[in-house]
Amino acid sequence: MSDCLFCKIVSGDIPSQKVYEDETVLAFRDINPQAPVHILVIPKTHIDSAAAITAQNSGVVAHCFEVIAQLGKDLAGGFRVVSNCGPDAGQTVPHLHFHILGGRPLAMEMA
Repeated sequence: MSDCLFCKIVSGDIPSQKVYEDETVLAFRDINPQAPVHILVIPKTHIDSAAAITAQNSGVVAHCFEVIAQLGKDLAGGFRVVSNCGPDAGQTVPHLHFHILGGRPLAMEMA
């Protein structure tokens, strides 16, 4: 998607602080961190949100979670994974992404 912020990060048009990259997934530091460790993990293929996961693209999503598991253990110890789906849930970039949050004890409240 040519106007998608995360697609522009994947293509290199917008710089990011990469912490992981392979042919399928990119992970980078959030520019507005909500915890000492705040990493975004995105598929390089554009998927709008978790509501757009299908049998055809679920392998990419599964790989995202393999990367999340490793990065979470390596960078945060204990961690939370969040994916907002749609504007009412707080999704501000319409490209599937997962937040890894950690580096300190996290509150139990989610809202």
